[in-house]
Amino acid sequence: MSEQIENNFMYHAPKEGQPEKYTAIREKAKELAYLIEETCPNSREKSVAFTNLETAVMWANASIARN
Repeated sequence: MSEQIENNFMYHAPKEGQPEKYTAIREKAKELAYLIEETCPNSREKSVAFTNLETAVMWANASIARN
Protein backbone atom coordinates (compact mmCIF):
# COMPACT_ATOMS: atom_id res chain seq x y z
CA MET A 1 0.00 0.00 0.00
CA SER A 2 2.81 2.46 0.75
CA GLU A 3 4.11 2.02 -2.81
CA GLN A 4 0.70 3.06 -4.14
CA ILE A 5 0.53 6.03 -1.77
CA GLU A 6 3.98 7.16 -2.88
CA ASN A 7 2.96 6.85 -6.54
CA ASN A 8 -0.36 8.66 -6.04
CA PHE A 9 1.18 11.65 -4.28
CA MET A 10 4.25 12.35 -6.36
CA TYR A 11 4.84 14.52 -9.39
CA HIS A 12 4.68 12.57 -12.64
CA ALA A 13 6.58 14.37 -15.37
CA PRO A 14 5.00 13.73 -18.78
CA LYS A 15 6.61 10.92 -20.72
CA GLU A 16 6.78 10.61 -24.48
CA GLY A 17 3.31 10.30 -25.99
CA GLN A 18 1.42 11.27 -22.85
CA PRO A 19 0.67 14.93 -23.70
CA GLU A 20 -1.06 13.80 -26.90
CA LYS A 21 -3.24 11.42 -24.87
CA TYR A 22 -4.16 14.20 -22.43
CA THR A 23 -5.13 16.42 -25.35
CA ALA A 24 -7.26 13.72 -26.97
CA ILE A 25 -9.17 13.13 -23.73
CA ARG A 26 -9.74 16.86 -23.19
CA GLU A 27 -10.94 17.36 -26.76
CA LYS A 28 -13.50 14.53 -26.53
CA ALA A 29 -14.68 15.81 -23.16
CA LYS A 30 -15.05 19.29 -24.65
CA GLU A 31 -17.25 17.87 -27.41
CA LEU A 32 -19.48 16.27 -24.79
CA ALA A 33 -19.50 19.48 -22.72
CA TYR A 34 -20.79 21.44 -25.72
CA LEU A 35 -23.46 18.80 -26.36
CA ILE A 36 -24.57 19.01 -22.73
CA GLU A 37 -24.61 22.82 -22.93
CA GLU A 38 -26.73 22.78 -26.10
CA THR A 39 -29.21 20.07 -25.13
CA CYS A 40 -29.70 20.23 -21.38
CA PRO A 41 -31.72 22.88 -19.56
CA ASN A 42 -29.89 24.91 -16.95
CA SER A 43 -30.34 22.96 -13.75
CA ARG A 44 -28.59 21.36 -10.84
CA GLU A 45 -28.39 18.16 -12.89
CA LYS A 46 -26.61 19.97 -15.72
CA SER A 47 -24.12 21.41 -13.24
CA VAL A 48 -23.51 17.95 -11.81
CA ALA A 49 -23.00 16.57 -15.32
CA PHE A 50 -20.30 19.20 -15.96
CA THR A 51 -18.65 18.51 -12.62
CA ASN A 52 -18.57 14.79 -13.28
CA LEU A 53 -17.23 15.29 -16.79
CA GLU A 54 -14.38 17.36 -15.35
CA THR A 55 -13.80 14.65 -12.75
CA ALA A 56 -13.70 11.96 -15.44
CA VAL A 57 -11.07 13.91 -17.40
CA MET A 58 -8.99 14.42 -14.27
CA TRP A 59 -9.04 10.72 -13.37
CA ALA A 60 -8.39 9.61 -16.95
CA ASN A 61 -5.34 11.87 -17.05
CA ALA A 62 -4.22 10.59 -13.64
CA SER A 63 -4.47 7.06 -15.01
CA ILE A 64 -2.10 7.95 -17.81
CA ALA A 65 0.32 9.82 -15.54
CA ARG A 66 0.43 7.24 -12.78
CA ASN A 67 0.65 4.12 -14.91
